[in-house]
Amino acid sequence: MAKAKPTTKSLETVEPIGKRILLRKDEDKKITRVGIHLPDKIEIPTLTGRVVAVSAQVDHDDDYPIKQYDRVLFNPKNGIPVDFEGDNRLFVIPLEDVVAVFRKE
Repeated sequence: MAKAKPTTKSLETVEPIGKRILLRKDEDKKITRVGIHLPDKIEIPTLTGRVVAVSAQVDHDDDYPIKQYDRVLFNPKNGIPVDFEGDNRLFVIPLEDVVAVFRKE
């Protein structure tokens, strides 16, 4: 009888290439600023997200102040969804589509 080979799960990662970042889009809002609850079919689209990873090119360039874990405002037009998780909130975004970085001082 042949021995069963031990199985090990390897961790899969996503690393953006070029002038791109990987971000996790914030959840769409279901409550307005004044506290009105929206029906399930209506949501306010959210264009903010948290940076999960930056490409090596962006990380080594001092002209780009974006770092991992930053919260950013982005234009989703050229974003590429990453089918990596069930909720599919990961996107690869070109750096030129990041329009602002939120900072606390």
